[in-house]
Amino acid sequence: MEALYFLVPFSVVVVFFSIWLFLNMSEGGQFDDMVGPALRVIQDDDKPASPEKTASRLPD
Repeated sequence: MEALYFLVPFSVVVVFFSIWLFLNMSEGGQFDDMVGPALRVIQDDDKPASPEKTASRLPD
């Protein structure tokens, strides 16, 4: 029974902290663009560079 005197207030603090953290992240724009990063991975160009382009990047 004595454990409840600690666990109930502790759980209330954890819940309020979680709600505050979620609201703070959502106001900061954390969840604005959920689709863009996934599409960028799909559209990534994995083809190797042509030899002309790599030769132009080499130092003289």
